[in-house]
Amino acid sequence: MSVVVGLTGGIASGKSTVASMLIAKGVPVIDADIEARLAVEKGEEAYEEIIAHFGNEVLLENGSIDRAKLGSIIFHNEKERQKLNSIVHPAVRKRMLAKRDGAITKGEKLVILDIPLLFESKLSYLVDKTILVYVDEDIQLERLMKRNELSESDAMARIRSQMPLKDKVQLADAVITNNRTIEETEQQLNKILQQWNAI
Repeated sequence: MSVVVGLTGGIASGKSTVASMLIAKGVPVIDADIEARLAVEKGEEAYEEIIAHFGNEVLLENGSIDRAKLGSIIFHNEKERQKLNSIVHPAVRKRMLAKRDGAITKGEKLVILDIPLLFESKLSYLVDKTILVYVDEDIQLERLMKRNELSESDAMARIRSQMPLKDKVQLADAVITNNRTIEETEQQLNKILQQWNAI
Protein backbone atom coordinates (compact mmCIF):
# COMPACT_ATOMS: atom_id res chain seq x y z
CA MET A 1 0.00 0.00 0.00
CA SER A 2 1.55 3.29 -1.08
CA VAL A 3 1.38 6.45 1.01
CA VAL A 4 1.14 9.59 -1.12
CA VAL A 5 2.44 12.65 0.71
CA GLY A 6 2.11 16.28 -0.31
CA LEU A 7 5.24 18.25 0.60
CA THR A 8 4.83 22.00 0.88
CA GLY A 9 6.34 25.08 2.46
CA GLY A 10 7.02 28.70 1.67
CA ILE A 11 9.75 30.58 -0.12
CA ALA A 12 13.13 29.88 1.59
CA SER A 13 11.51 27.55 4.15
CA GLY A 14 13.74 24.60 3.25
CA LYS A 15 11.22 22.52 1.29
CA SER A 16 13.83 21.74 -1.40
CA THR A 17 16.25 20.58 1.30
CA VAL A 18 13.63 18.13 2.62
CA ALA A 19 12.83 16.99 -0.96
CA SER A 20 16.57 16.29 -1.49
CA MET A 21 16.64 14.21 1.71
CA LEU A 22 13.74 12.13 0.41
CA ILE A 23 15.40 11.68 -3.00
CA ALA A 24 18.59 10.55 -1.22
CA LYS A 25 16.46 7.86 0.52
CA GLY A 26 15.32 6.63 -2.91
CA VAL A 27 11.80 8.05 -2.55
CA PRO A 28 10.17 9.23 -5.81
CA VAL A 29 9.58 13.00 -5.60
CA ILE A 30 7.28 14.49 -8.24
CA ASP A 31 8.02 18.22 -8.39
CA ALA A 32 5.21 20.58 -9.49
CA ASP A 33 7.69 23.26 -10.62
CA ILE A 34 9.53 20.80 -12.91
CA GLU A 35 6.24 19.45 -14.28
CA ALA A 36 5.05 23.04 -14.92
CA ARG A 37 8.13 23.67 -17.08
CA LEU A 38 7.70 20.38 -18.95
CA ALA A 39 3.96 20.97 -19.49
CA VAL A 40 4.61 24.07 -21.61
CA GLU A 41 7.38 22.66 -23.80
CA LYS A 42 7.02 22.67 -27.57
CA GLY A 43 4.54 20.08 -28.77
CA GLU A 44 2.67 19.86 -25.47
CA GLU A 45 -1.06 20.61 -25.40
CA ALA A 46 -0.64 23.51 -22.94
CA TYR A 47 2.04 25.04 -25.21
CA GLU A 48 -0.41 25.10 -28.13
CA GLU A 49 -3.14 26.63 -25.94
CA ILE A 50 -0.80 29.36 -24.66
CA ILE A 51 0.14 30.39 -28.21
CA ALA A 52 -3.50 30.26 -29.33
CA HIS A 53 -4.39 32.70 -26.55
CA PHE A 54 -1.32 34.92 -26.09
CA GLY A 55 -0.01 34.84 -29.68
CA ASN A 56 3.45 34.29 -31.17
CA GLU A 57 4.90 37.32 -29.39
CA VAL A 58 5.41 35.18 -26.28
CA LEU A 59 7.82 32.92 -28.17
CA LEU A 60 11.60 32.99 -28.30
CA GLU A 61 13.38 32.63 -31.66
CA ASN A 62 13.77 28.88 -31.11
CA GLY A 63 9.99 28.53 -30.70
CA SER A 64 9.99 27.91 -26.95
CA ILE A 65 7.96 30.09 -24.62
CA ASP A 66 9.60 33.31 -23.46
CA ARG A 67 8.88 32.97 -19.73
CA ALA A 68 9.97 36.55 -18.99
CA LYS A 69 7.69 37.99 -21.69
CA LEU A 70 4.74 35.87 -20.57
CA GLY A 71 5.48 36.76 -16.95
CA SER A 72 5.42 40.48 -17.70
CA ILE A 73 1.98 40.12 -19.34
CA ILE A 74 0.36 38.14 -16.51
CA PHE A 75 2.11 40.04 -13.72
CA HIS A 76 0.15 43.18 -14.53
CA ASN A 77 -3.12 41.59 -15.62
CA GLU A 78 -5.13 39.41 -13.23
CA LYS A 79 -7.49 38.17 -15.99
CA GLU A 80 -4.57 37.02 -18.16
CA ARG A 81 -2.90 35.41 -15.14
CA GLN A 82 -6.06 33.43 -14.44
CA LYS A 83 -6.24 32.42 -18.10
CA LEU A 84 -2.65 31.15 -18.05
CA ASN A 85 -3.31 29.25 -14.81
CA SER A 86 -6.44 27.69 -16.33
CA ILE A 87 -4.22 26.31 -19.12
CA VAL A 88 -1.14 25.30 -17.12
CA HIS A 89 -2.57 24.00 -13.83
CA PRO A 90 -4.72 21.17 -15.29
CA ALA A 91 -1.79 20.09 -17.50
CA VAL A 92 0.56 20.00 -14.49
CA ARG A 93 -2.00 18.08 -12.40
CA LYS A 94 -2.45 15.54 -15.21
CA ARG A 95 1.35 15.00 -15.48
CA MET A 96 1.77 14.68 -11.71
CA LEU A 97 -1.12 12.23 -11.36
CA ALA A 98 0.22 10.07 -14.18
CA LYS A 99 3.61 9.89 -12.42
CA ARG A 100 1.97 9.34 -9.02
CA ASP A 101 -0.12 6.46 -10.39
CA GLY A 102 2.94 5.01 -12.14
CA ALA A 103 4.87 5.00 -8.84
CA ILE A 104 1.93 3.35 -7.02
CA THR A 105 1.66 0.70 -9.74
CA LYS A 106 5.40 0.02 -9.34
CA GLY A 107 4.72 -0.67 -5.67
CA GLU A 108 6.56 2.33 -4.18
CA LYS A 109 5.88 2.48 -0.44
CA LEU A 110 6.08 6.29 -0.35
CA VAL A 111 5.40 8.81 -3.13
CA ILE A 112 5.98 12.55 -2.64
CA LEU A 113 4.15 15.30 -4.53
CA ASP A 114 6.23 18.45 -4.05
CA ILE A 115 3.67 21.27 -4.48
CA PRO A 116 4.61 24.78 -3.29
CA LEU A 117 0.98 26.03 -3.39
CA LEU A 118 -0.61 22.81 -2.11
CA PHE A 119 -3.01 24.54 0.28
CA GLU A 120 -3.56 27.73 -1.74
CA SER A 121 -4.51 25.67 -4.81
CA LYS A 122 -6.66 23.33 -2.69
CA LEU A 123 -4.83 20.23 -3.92
CA SER A 124 -4.74 18.27 -0.64
CA TYR A 125 -7.27 15.85 -2.16
CA LEU A 126 -4.48 14.52 -4.43
CA VAL A 127 -2.55 13.11 -1.45
CA ASP A 128 -3.10 10.95 1.64
CA LYS A 129 -1.04 13.10 4.04
CA THR A 130 0.66 16.50 4.03
CA ILE A 131 3.99 17.71 5.42
CA LEU A 132 4.69 21.41 5.85
CA VAL A 133 8.28 22.65 6.08
CA TYR A 134 7.99 25.56 8.51
CA VAL A 135 10.45 28.29 9.41
CA ASP A 136 10.06 31.39 11.60
CA GLU A 137 9.54 34.55 9.54
CA ASP A 138 12.74 36.29 10.70
CA ILE A 139 14.84 33.27 9.67
CA GLN A 140 12.89 32.96 6.41
CA LEU A 141 13.61 36.63 5.65
CA GLU A 142 17.31 36.30 6.47
CA ARG A 143 17.71 33.14 4.33
CA LEU A 144 15.82 34.63 1.38
CA MET A 145 17.86 37.86 1.43
CA LYS A 146 21.08 35.86 1.51
CA ARG A 147 20.03 33.23 -1.06
CA ASN A 148 18.57 35.60 -3.67
CA GLU A 149 20.69 38.65 -2.78
CA LEU A 150 17.56 40.72 -2.12
CA SER A 151 17.00 43.84 -0.08
CA GLU A 152 14.90 43.40 3.04
CA SER A 153 11.86 45.09 1.44
CA ASP A 154 12.09 42.96 -1.76
CA ALA A 155 12.45 39.76 0.27
CA MET A 156 9.55 40.78 2.52
CA ALA A 157 7.34 41.48 -0.51
CA ARG A 158 7.98 37.93 -1.81
CA ILE A 159 7.21 36.39 1.56
CA ARG A 160 4.03 38.49 1.90
CA SER A 161 2.82 37.39 -1.56
CA GLN A 162 2.32 33.86 -0.17
CA MET A 163 -0.04 32.46 2.43
CA PRO A 164 1.76 32.90 5.80
CA LEU A 165 3.45 29.70 6.96
CA LYS A 166 1.77 30.03 10.38
CA ASP A 167 -1.62 29.78 8.61
CA LYS A 168 -0.51 26.59 6.85
CA VAL A 169 0.41 24.86 10.13
CA GLN A 170 -3.26 24.11 10.98
CA LEU A 171 -3.79 22.64 7.50
CA ALA A 172 -0.86 20.20 7.54
CA ASP A 173 -0.88 16.64 8.92
CA ALA A 174 2.75 17.03 10.03
CA VAL A 175 5.11 19.98 10.41
CA ILE A 176 8.91 19.99 10.13
CA THR A 177 10.40 23.03 11.86
CA ASN A 178 13.46 24.00 9.87
CA ASN A 179 14.87 26.79 12.07
CA ARG A 180 18.07 25.05 13.08
CA THR A 181 20.41 22.41 11.70
CA ILE A 182 19.93 20.13 8.71
CA GLU A 183 20.44 17.16 11.05
CA GLU A 184 17.51 18.22 13.23
CA THR A 185 15.36 18.70 10.14
CA GLU A 186 16.21 15.19 8.93
CA GLN A 187 15.46 13.68 12.36
CA GLN A 188 11.98 15.25 12.27
CA LEU A 189 11.41 13.92 8.74
CA ASN A 190 12.46 10.39 9.72
CA LYS A 191 10.20 10.45 12.79
CA ILE A 192 7.16 11.47 10.70
CA LEU A 193 7.83 8.80 8.07
CA GLN A 194 8.22 6.13 10.78
CA GLN A 195 4.94 7.19 12.44
CA TRP A 196 3.22 6.82 9.07
CA ASN A 197 4.94 3.48 8.33
CA ALA A 198 6.17 5.12 5.13
CA ILE A 199 9.79 3.91 5.21
